[in-house]
Amino acid sequence: MPRILYVTDLAYEARGRRYCDEDIYLTARLRADFDLALCDPRDAVALMDAFDAVVVRNSGPVLTYQESYDAFREHALATGARVYNPLSGRADMAGKQYLLDLHAAGFPVIPTVDRAEDLHRLPDTDRYVVKPKLGADSMGLRIVPADEARVLATGDVLVQPCVDFAYEVSFYFVDHDFQYALHAPHPDRRWQLEPYDPTAEDLEFARRFVDWNTLDHGIQRVDACRAPGGELLLVELEDLNPYLSLEALGEGTRDAFVTAMKTSLRRFLKVTPA
Repeated sequence: MPRILYVTDLAYEARGRRYCDEDIYLTARLRADFDLALCDPRDAVALMDAFDAVVVRNSGPVLTYQESYDAFREHALATGARVYNPLSGRADMAGKQYLLDLHAAGFPVIPTVDRAEDLHRLPDTDRYVVKPKLGADSMGLRIVPADEARVLATGDVLVQPCVDFAYEVSFYFVDHDFQYALHAPHPDRRWQLEPYDPTAEDLEFARRFVDWNTLDHGIQRVDACRAPGGELLLVELEDLNPYLSLEALGEGTRDAFVTAMKTSLRRFLKVTPA
């Protein structure tokens, strides 16, 4: 069977979620089809050459091990290692610059700028969200008044209006195939997720960003909010190690996701099922 190095930080503590439970479940299911070993992201370079592919899952925010991650990317690109998700992602994998680029290109994203002289391009508001361009998992995120946002907007952070959205919703894809959607009906409880039945318009919105990212293989999560006007706006496109919230799914949907992931990995490795 193909050999997979599954990269995860089982000790990472996330607010409202237990990343380790998800990876314990997933690796238990994947072992039926692949020879598999787990490792911390800081150990990936030392181990990866002995495997057919590296699957990056709940490895935590890269900021906490930036030097190791940079070495991993450099080694993978130099050796042609197969990494899932592929390292060509254009979204969170490459930082948050894409939010600026998509906003400038007219995509339906939360209005975003990075410099004080561009604040006039945002809707008028008393509060702004400021977050690092290389942030993740809400690390460094602050909600500040306009005067403070103007001081902080020096090019290395993103500034967005603090949107009073109705709820957040996430769409989960394997390769380019939609799998399921979850939403947080209570904005103050982001990780109390419930199944969400998307409309055709919702799925068209989500697919637009998956198509833009041009990843042929891998798992992506499109996070959006329902704005006061009723439209969806992109919050982020997670294409590095999106948490999947499998615990919020029914058994049938969870099984279907695992099947889709196995099929995707075989396709990625060009392996024919036995």
